[in-house]
Amino acid sequence: MRHLLVRSLIISAVATLGVFTAGAAHASVSGPEQDPVFAAPPGTAEIQVAKLTHAQATARLRAAGITWSSSGGCSDRNKPNCTSFEQVNLATIQGAETLKGASGCALNVTGGTETGHASGTYSHWNGYKLDFGLATCVNNYVRNNFTSVGGNQWRSGSGNIYYLESNHWDVTYYNCGGC
Repeated sequence: MRHLLVRSLIISAVATLGVFTAGAAHASVSGPEQDPVFAAPPGTAEIQVAKLTHAQATARLRAAGITWSSSGGCSDRNKPNCTSFEQVNLATIQGAETLKGASGCALNVTGGTETGHASGTYSHWNGYKLDFGLATCVNNYVRNNFTSVGGNQWRSGSGNIYYLESNHWDVTYYNCGGC
């Protein structure tokens, strides 16, 4: 009963802030998945997340001066060579906006919610991750401003994880990064 009351209060507070959309999806913390970055920050609660359409996400990215590209020159969520933002979390896009504003770096998104990425609760498909192309400015900003947690991973002050893969940054946004 207490769990339901606390959950209800949290949901009410978040809804009051206007975070929900009609098509909100449900996310919860679960055990390790196939994704290399699966651990939620301590204290992460079960929450509702606001989802964006591809058009809504690209409008926000464009306004922030963030570019995106795909090897296939497309945005179809069901094709792995496309870069799609369909069903991306609002907080994920806000996290990219926060990174752009804080770092002053040029950002190019090379991976969004399209198929072809690792599965898991905090996955690309579920709207929590973006891939950014490698750039000296971004590389230096992450390494100099975030905490190394081992395995080519850095944790931002807000708990988001920046994972340096062979040719891109794989970023898990648990929140908007201080938006």
